[in-house]
Amino acid sequence: MTNNNNKNNKNNNNNTILPNGTILHESLEIIKPLGLGAYGRVYLGHDHRNKKHYAVKTLQQEGLDRRQRALQRSEMTLHAKLSHPNIIRLERIVKQDALVHVILEHSPEGDLFTAITERNIYYGHHDRIRRVFLQLIQALRYCHDHHVYHRDLKPENILVFDQGQTLKLADFGLATSELIAKDYGCGSTFYFSPECQGDDLANRKGYATAPNDIWALGIVLINIAAGRNPWRQACLEDETFRAYLADRNYLYKILPISKELNGILKKIFCIDPKRRIGLNELEASIRACKYFTRTPQVERFENNTCLNDTNGGGGYFYGQHHGTSAITSIMPTTPTTPKLQDIFPPSPPTTPQTDRRLSSLFPPNTCSSSSNDTCCSSSSSNVKKEVVITTTTHNSTAITTSNKHHYHRNTITTPPTPSSSISSSS
Repeated sequence: MTNNNNKNNKNNNNNTILPNGTILHESLEIIKPLGLGAYGRVYLGHDHRNKKHYAVKTLQQEGLDRRQRALQRSEMTLHAKLSHPNIIRLERIVKQDALVHVILEHSPEGDLFTAITERNIYYGHHDRIRRVFLQLIQALRYCHDHHVYHRDLKPENILVFDQGQTLKLADFGLATSELIAKDYGCGSTFYFSPECQGDDLANRKGYATAPNDIWALGIVLINIAAGRNPWRQACLEDETFRAYLADRNYLYKILPISKELNGILKKIFCIDPKRRIGLNELEASIRACKYFTRTPQVERFENNTCLNDTNGGGGYFYGQHHGTSAITSIMPTTPTTPKLQDIFPPSPPTTPQTDRRLSSLFPPNTCSSSSNDTCCSSSSSNVKKEVVITTTTHNSTAITTSNKHHYHRNTITTPPTPSSSISSSS
């Protein structure tokens, strides 16, 4: 079934190819292709009337089933009702024969994935991390206030402006207006929450879409601050996620994140969605967070603070700005650049992509001592258990995960051990 779907998607893509120089709506000229999706392509367009560039998302209308048509209508309807400085603008929609062209605000700086992995503009830049992540919180809260739940938050769906100082949400192709959704496995495996995977077959009542978005936003926060993904999938078959369930400080032990950020992440990655941190509390926590990336200088400061506390000196209370002058003297003027192995791989796409390299390292998969943190103590029945190990060769294991309702089937390869070299494949 999956192979047939992929074949149909490929045929749809071939039908939506627009030659360079094609004129849409009298004045919008197609300049070049920018990307490829399951049901169409994205092009760079230039409007000769106002001299502006736009992203043109061209959607094929023929050969789609009822569900595919409903997704397209939902994407356009929900996106059109949103108007926020940190959400990509939908300028207009142009219907032409069997195609629909969605004219969108264009970002010449590309997406957040590229900004993190190729331009390295956030790692160790605490003020910049705080600034852009607050923008994402505000944009997502605006969406939720208008009953739009994104369900596919990831760096590839966030665009960059102003040399990395501004971020904007994009791609509402999987968005919904439903508070409770039943289409499990919707999104990208690195980012969706445990409850979104729908393992409890006998008790499937749906999952809350707002807490699911917050979980994904937490993964994005790690991407920005540490340049890493914490796990491949929030399921029991993932060793890193299992280790996190056993030790709630596990991410602090394997990722270059500050103690302050670790405390915030534990509130985001609460297994019980009813007890997961809300956007208002998350915004307050991010505003109060002084450091995000654990550079050597931040680590030294944290160690000195612990020593100072032990000696009765008071010290710095994480999440509050005490002793700023003393802290500033320790901090570097230039952040430490992460090693190549710290750069995270792209998320398995919900639609085919051609410009992502599936390479790099994940955190090491070793378990630590257990913890009794109550936020993570709910039943594991919400955690996905359908993972088939297909091949084992030396230090790499091919793992195939099957998402429900014909969402894209992903194949992920376990990276080499930290001492191994990094191979990349395009």
